[in-house]
Amino acid sequence: MKMTKILIYLGIVLAVFAGCSNDTNEEAEADSPQANDESGSQDKAAGDKEKDESASEQEASTKENEQNLKDSASTDGADSNSSKEKKDILAPYSNEQIEYARVWRQLGPNQEVEELNVRHIPAGTKLNAKDDTSTVYPEDVIQLSGVRLVDGSVTYSGNGDGTINVYDIPLRWDGVYPAGEKFYNDLLENNEQIAIDPGKDKEIAELIKRIQLQN
Repeated sequence: MKMTKILIYLGIVLAVFAGCSNDTNEEAEADSPQANDESGSQDKAAGDKEKDESASEQEASTKENEQNLKDSASTDGADSNSSKEKKDILAPYSNEQIEYARVWRQLGPNQEVEELNVRHIPAGTKLNAKDDTSTVYPEDVIQLSGVRLVDGSVTYSGNGDGTINVYDIPLRWDGVYPAGEKFYNDLLENNEQIAIDPGKDKEIAELIKRIQLQN
């Protein structure tokens, strides 16, 4: 009986001693340089990975910004070229040609004329050369007309400010003559000042191509 107690006691002591030994070994392993190196390596690897990811994200963001700038520049360039092209449609033509086309575009009876005839009439010219009682134009005028009588005509003088004076003068005189000076003076006095709309450049350019100057 006494021997049994002694054995039990020895077993307990050995168990306690073994437990303490294991705790000491674990603490030693945790405090050992190798353990610290492994932990530091893991932390460093994690930090490097975060830096790599951050650098990749920054690089991707930079590339995206550069691409956006290129796209914006390309768009701006296209808009600028388009605007320049639009303005240059009438560049090959003179101011006079543009004026004739704009006047006809706004006032011409037939917009589908095959030709747009332009005749310059100097001041002092009779309104109706076949009537001795006809008065004369007090200023230089321009007469626009088509190839046919049904195309109509526009007789006007320019004011140099975007307006014109329109005279109600027929392209061909039909009636009983002599008509008398009053008849012709009334035509001259009843002229109308009209502001000319610039219109669409493409339409104006198409009309200019049909212009034929007359003597």
